[in-house]
Amino acid sequence: MTSSASSRSPRLHFDLTTIQLFIAVADQGSITRGAERLHLAAAAASRRILELESQLGISLFERLPHGMALTEAGRALLAHARGITHTVQRMQDDASSFVGGDLGVVRVAAPKSAVIQFLPFDIQRCATACPGVRIDLQEMNSQEVQQSLRRGTVDIGIYEGSLGVIDMPTEPYRTDRLVLVVARGHALARRRQVTTDDVLDCDLIVLGESSAISIGLERLAEEAGRVLRMRMRVGGFDSIAALVAQNLGGGVMPEAIAAEVAAGSRFVRLPIAGPRAQRQFVLCHRPHGALSSAAQGVLAVLAQNAKPESPK
Repeated sequence: MTSSASSRSPRLHFDLTTIQLFIAVADQGSITRGAERLHLAAAAASRRILELESQLGISLFERLPHGMALTEAGRALLAHARGITHTVQRMQDDASSFVGGDLGVVRVAAPKSAVIQFLPFDIQRCATACPGVRIDLQEMNSQEVQQSLRRGTVDIGIYEGSLGVIDMPTEPYRTDRLVLVVARGHALARRRQVTTDDVLDCDLIVLGESSAISIGLERLAEEAGRVLRMRMRVGGFDSIAALVAQNLGGGVMPEAIAAEVAAGSRFVRLPIAGPRAQRQFVLCHRPHGALSSAAQGVLAVLAQNAKPESPK
């Protein structure tokens, strides 16, 4: 016997173009511009959206005088639509990989700190242990890694654990330690090490607001009842070093990266005392049943080479 809930469920019949159109209209805020993205006539695009809404039994958009805005239901379903297109893209990529003679594509996401410090060595180990498997490494901040794992657009993710773990299989991966980099002429340059209070006393050049280091600094300032003295935001550690060299502020970065980008005589690299300076990166992945054999092989190599106890 069919339940009443099941009998009320809409039977959906739509193609990928309609899903892509829904996303395009949501992104562009306009039927006309969304249709242009997919090279469709505006009238045909409008019919597709109306048919999709009819099948779903809900309004996806509010029709405004100068465009389209998602309804609450539309916002909820947009994430599912993006997931469908990501899944199809993964199918296409994997099919192309097999046609080209590879044994599969494994998508790995990690923040810049992990990409620079750890992954070149570990990906080389994966290449040796899993010949024929292509690794698609995507650099993004730790929050974006978590979002990509939730959406299923990557197989394996590495992120900074202080942000909190997500509800997926997770294990310790590596640690690093943060240092404060200052110019040779900076007031702190003669110190052997600094405290977190010293860091908060500095004018700082920091990464984007979504980076784990920036989030950690802002959290540290909030816990101390202070305001972070952020002088500039930049996109990378090399940019921080270039500005620090001109004594425009201090920069907080991993010790191993500082040794590369701030190695000259113009810089002083100061250890930050206390446990807050040590960070734990975690290795996270989709459930084993959702991983291809290629992804399971890469995951096994990464897990075998994890060194969670001490900084590199």
